[in-house]
Amino acid sequence: MKMIGLIGGMSWESSAEYYRILNQGVRDRLGPTASARCLLWSFDFSEIEALQRQGDWAGLTARMVDAARRLETGGADVLVICTNTMHRMAPEVQAAVGIPLLHIADPTARRIKAAGFGRIGLLGTAFTMEQDFYKGRLSATHGLDVIVPDEADRATVHRIIYEELVAGQVLPESRQAYRDVIARLVAAGAEAIILGCTEIMLLVGPEDSAVPLVDTTALHAEAAIEHALRA
Repeated sequence: MKMIGLIGGMSWESSAEYYRILNQGVRDRLGPTASARCLLWSFDFSEIEALQRQGDWAGLTARMVDAARRLETGGADVLVICTNTMHRMAPEVQAAVGIPLLHIADPTARRIKAAGFGRIGLLGTAFTMEQDFYKGRLSATHGLDVIVPDEADRATVHRIIYEELVAGQVLPESRQAYRDVIARLVAAGAEAIILGCTEIMLLVGPEDSAVPLVDTTALHAEAAIEHALRA
């Protein structure tokens, strides 16, 4: 089994889900006493969030590259960035190490295309919804038509992530707000909805949407398992 290097702590709420899914998945495949071989580099998310808010992407890239190199030095055979937003610097991270980085958008797109969907709604942080590093990969590399909420809905989605979900707060009124945003994306033609922030799966589930929800956390972790167990 290969060693999985996890760049996490952004936030630790979703990193804990990665750890759970990885270990449950390996146990299901290899037997009741089996668990994943992994290393976790966990950031203090308050420092990361402050740099995001300041727009210091160069500083964030330097920290991500440093984490990736430390994990490679520690024996990781493959890297997983446990957040959608910080895939903004995935190319720089990959260029800095000699082991593969599994991009979160790729297993997401493969699952969507396998289901026969082409027009997809995207929820995530404002960075993920508004910048091109994620949407562009889905469209240019995988040929998907990606739509995002309007400006007011994007602000609501982003606020709930940073003020509530990263702190482990799951509020009924926020679940309803997300349901409303999802419904508007469906009305705009979305055939499925990408939960493009690794905390969103803490808030909404299949019962909250008229179309399928695509959980990037689960798909990313499952892709890491497949890679780790591949001969």
